[in-house]
Amino acid sequence: MSYVGVGPSAVMRSVAFLTAGVLAVPALAGCSSEDPSGKPLAEQDIASAARARVSDGGTLRWAVDSVPDTLNAFQSDADATTTRVAQAVLPSMYRMDETGRPVRDPDYLESAEVVETEPKQVVVYKLNQQAVWSDGREIGAADFAAQWRALSGKDSAYWTARNAGYDRIEKIERGAGDLEVKVTFSRPYADWKSLFTPLYPKSVTGTPDAFNDGARRKLKITAGPFALEKVDTEDDEIVLAPNPRWWGDPPKLDKIVLRAVPRDKRVSELVAGKLDLAEIDPDTAEQVALAAGPRDAGTGTPLMGPQGTPAAGSGGSPLQGPQGTLAAQALRSWAIANGSDEEAADEEILAREKRREAREKFERRQKALSGFEVRKSLEPAYTQLALNGADGPLADERVRRAVARALDREKLAEAVLKPLGLPAEPVGSHLALSGQAAYADGSGALGDQNAKEARALLADAGWVPGGPVKESEDGEKAAGAEKSEDGEDGEKSEGGDEGTYIVGEDDKNTDGGEEGEKEAEERGGKDEKGEEEKDGRSSGKNTAQGGAPGAYAPKGTAAPAGSAVAPLAKDGKALTLSFVLPSGPGSDALRTVADRVSDMLEEIGIGTEITKVPDESYFKDHVASGEYDLALYSWPASAFPATDARPIYAKPVPAADGSLNVAQNYTRVGTDQVDQLFDQAVATLDQKKARDLLRKADSRIWAAAGSIPLYQRPQLMAARKNLANAGAFGFETPVHEDMGFLKKGAQGSRPSVNPSS
Repeated sequence: MSYVGVGPSAVMRSVAFLTAGVLAVPALAGCSSEDPSGKPLAEQDIASAARARVSDGGTLRWAVDSVPDTLNAFQSDADATTTRVAQAVLPSMYRMDETGRPVRDPDYLESAEVVETEPKQVVVYKLNQQAVWSDGREIGAADFAAQWRALSGKDSAYWTARNAGYDRIEKIERGAGDLEVKVTFSRPYADWKSLFTPLYPKSVTGTPDAFNDGARRKLKITAGPFALEKVDTEDDEIVLAPNPRWWGDPPKLDKIVLRAVPRDKRVSELVAGKLDLAEIDPDTAEQVALAAGPRDAGTGTPLMGPQGTPAAGSGGSPLQGPQGTLAAQALRSWAIANGSDEEAADEEILAREKRREAREKFERRQKALSGFEVRKSLEPAYTQLALNGADGPLADERVRRAVARALDREKLAEAVLKPLGLPAEPVGSHLALSGQAAYADGSGALGDQNAKEARALLADAGWVPGGPVKESEDGEKAAGAEKSEDGEDGEKSEGGDEGTYIVGEDDKNTDGGEEGEKEAEERGGKDEKGEEEKDGRSSGKNTAQGGAPGAYAPKGTAAPAGSAVAPLAKDGKALTLSFVLPSGPGSDALRTVADRVSDMLEEIGIGTEITKVPDESYFKDHVASGEYDLALYSWPASAFPATDARPIYAKPVPAADGSLNVAQNYTRVGTDQVDQLFDQAVATLDQKKARDLLRKADSRIWAAAGSIPLYQRPQLMAARKNLANAGAFGFETPVHEDMGFLKKGAQGSRPSVNPSS
């Protein structure tokens, strides 16, 4: 199962590092003449083509994960499909370009600029004079004002998921003319370009009732290249049709049908010809790529290689048979089928018939898939290892830093991305991705992988190899730090599971087959009721705390001899961390990462207890509630990190009922200094100064070691070969009016080599 944090279009704009003293932070790369933001690691792959080469008409059938519960992107149950619909049917003042930076959308906005900073920040928007709602009314100040009032947070009758930015607006009024909107802020707001995207008509945002219920299943008034034709909950699809009042380039397609198709059903739907575009997992991508190989132009059958086997890349059948076996095997089969042993002959004839039917079925499947190709890029999201600093060993910053210093992030990135032919570079920032304006590699604040330094940090925190082990009342060992009688270390605990958890997509299904379930059954794992499964780890959570928190081990601290393999213990308990993962299908990438992380930690004496839990409870009952030591999940990148990233890294604060309000900081690690840097950045209108502040904040987040960014997530799309301007979009907002099917003989442009810097 694949999971990513709810993106900027939803909860990220709604809604703990334990350090002692000031952490040493290296000089920022931004001080050099070279731009530290770099370039996107991979280009988008959408088979781009000029509109003149795209046919008029046709229906694009696009797989989505669900028909959303709401079409209001500002409500808490909005999802990725909500955003996809909004991008096609609603105004956006700014959209993302190929580097993940906001750019003005000229279809709606002629200009927008800060015209005053003293005594208050004032922004004037000049709207496109042709921009109208589908009912013929001009888009104007009344729509801006209604959305501000709904999202300002001042009226609790509006059920909103977030109000960041809108709560800084003092007033909105008509400018010099009908096409000007003047927005005055009560406090400076650097991320003002994040506002009014999407923009809903005042009929949706004007009253609480309309806002709460009026746009959940319908959008009567729109203003995009497409309009909402229907939401069909029975067939699980949303139909978009061209907006007759659209003033920009007319859509090439007659319709876009967003079909809710589970990840494990998508390859079947592709074969059946019921989809044109679908996000897929690596296994399905391999099938599509194989089927798309060279074929005979006349017959459409795979080109054959030596000895009757399919040519490399031909997509030919791997099944054995007269065309797919060595000549000797084929001759033997013929001999048995025509031999004197009638019983053996009958069995061989039946077996040959079954092989023939299987081969024909496979070839039909491959021929159907040969009409597709895999378009791949890197998703604007990254996977991280989260370290829960609320209690237990990881409450000690030295232990968190030791865990981080044990990881070879390059190898982890390579394990996931290299097999897919994508750039395998570890992510260097919590707040942006390579190519985005705020990006700079801040990992130097933590340091490179160094097992010796990691063991020294653990020794300073009081964790030593082979300490005494206490036993629980039932006679079981509370920790496995002792050596066996023959002097051998305790047996290595095995770990690993599958999945990539992206916060906010708990119901997202992926391909993956039954391998994970079979494995669980064989080990007596997760039952039909969804109970948790543990992979042979010590039970319970180790809550022993280390000494006083500190960023570094004292200079000269020696690494304990032999601790690379000997488990560490303290106060009678072994240093064993609970590693919680979702158990859903299609999660091979996370299984690989979890296994390798566990191996790397074992090298410095840290054990892991991997627990697989049902997907539906993974985030709510474990990550969000703090019932874990280590976890893997992802966050989407934002063009506005000062706004969107603050709740993820803000220091948790006590709530009125005595509980801890963590917002989206599920590691429970935060500092006042990081909060102050975010606050300064969001109120700084000088873009360069704001970027420098964000990079300083990121360096301190690295130093606190609450979360360790690992790699940018892969984005794999199966696309019909003649589909243009659609696929793996990367950072860029899709241009729906340009999507369509190529004219006969035309070809789209695809990246030949993905850039690495």
